[in-house]
Amino acid sequence: MSSVDLGGSVKTRLIASIAVGAAVVLGTTGCNILAPQATTIDYSASDGINVPAESGPLSVRNVLIVANGDGTVGNFVAAVVNDTTDPQTLRIEVGEGSSAVRSSVNVPAQRTLSLGDLANDVEPLRLDGIDAAPGSTVAVYFQSGDGEGALMQVPVLDGALEYLAPLAPTATPSPSLTPIPVLPTVTPTPSPTPSS
Repeated sequence: MSSVDLGGSVKTRLIASIAVGAAVVLGTTGCNILAPQATTIDYSASDGINVPAESGPLSVRNVLIVANGDGTVGNFVAAVVNDTTDPQTLRIEVGEGSSAVRSSVNVPAQRTLSLGDLANDVEPLRLDGIDAAPGSTVAVYFQSGDGEGALMQVPVLDGALEYLAPLAPTATPSPSLTPIPVLPTVTPTPSPTPSS
């Protein structure tokens, strides 16, 4: 009976198998060595932006402005979270310099205020006199508590999309004038005085 040589020892084949297995493992997982994992990158997963923690103790999430066609009136939409045990005030400045529009929102302790949550009758914050055309971004400064504040570029949208239409600003009703009926003019005529 003759023996057949299969091309090497069992030890050599074992080492080659381990080397091939290691190359496959490294080749398929090596991307994580060179590229960052996408799941570890913070980002705003919706139309609005999130404001960084430096702005103060309030967390401000999904911020956007829904503006009218010429960008002079906008509704500020955001979720403002107060995780503290004290009421807090969020101060915002839309635009920069002397033309900035300033406003503030009070948030009770341990509460979330969703500005623009029309299902729960929470109106957005109306901003008159802004300069923010739909499709652009506008500089907005956020500050609460003793935080240093944060200047962010906030997206400005219009009400063209169905889900944003209810958030679009409407014209403020002007005071209506009720017409007063004109009474006929009466000219008195002298009457004779009775004689006594």
